[in-house]
Amino acid sequence: MKKFILAVSLLFAASVAHADDMLGPDALIKNTAEDVLSIVKQDKDLQAGDKQKLIALVEAKVLPHFDFDRMTRLAVGRGWRTATPDQRKQLVEQFRTLLVRTYTNAFTRFQNQTVDVKTPKYAPTDEEVTVRTTINKPGAQSISVDYEMEKTASGWKAFDLTVEGASLVSTYRGSFDDQIRQSGIDGLIKSLIEKNQQAAVKAGK
Repeated sequence: MKKFILAVSLLFAASVAHADDMLGPDALIKNTAEDVLSIVKQDKDLQAGDKQKLIALVEAKVLPHFDFDRMTRLAVGRGWRTATPDQRKQLVEQFRTLLVRTYTNAFTRFQNQTVDVKTPKYAPTDEEVTVRTTINKPGAQSISVDYEMEKTASGWKAFDLTVEGASLVSTYRGSFDDQIRQSGIDGLIKSLIEKNQQAAVKAGK
């Protein structure tokens, strides 16, 4: 999971072009990766782990580049079909909060990383594309990260990523399936709420 945190945070915690000037998925990844490294290196509060500032940054810069509805639907799997509209809303909200809390824990780890982005082959009419990248850090083994991107009216958004062969959505789906079998959709929602509350207390919020 630490690799997931690093990969996602490197990509999305930075500003990007406006939707009217939509970047290609590979350019989006490259630009945002470079921006986030620059932001963290220049901000001592972020380097020191200021939780409130980290969360504010994630809320402002990270969330617009995710399709949380689709990510949650994929992570919940078969249970999504039987969930009520209210349950689905709660699942998306709690999963979103869980990921935000996860991302903020990684920002202080950004020291001297670089990201190599491979330009994917895709047609202008393609609605989805996989962008393959490699995260490099001096003295450490490189990490391969594949981003599953979808084209939307507001730009390219991520709905899954695979780090060293392990899918973020699939990883959560396994634990969510177990929770649903044990205590149903409401049990999963309760579990997510409790995890988020514990994280908030630990962060001093």
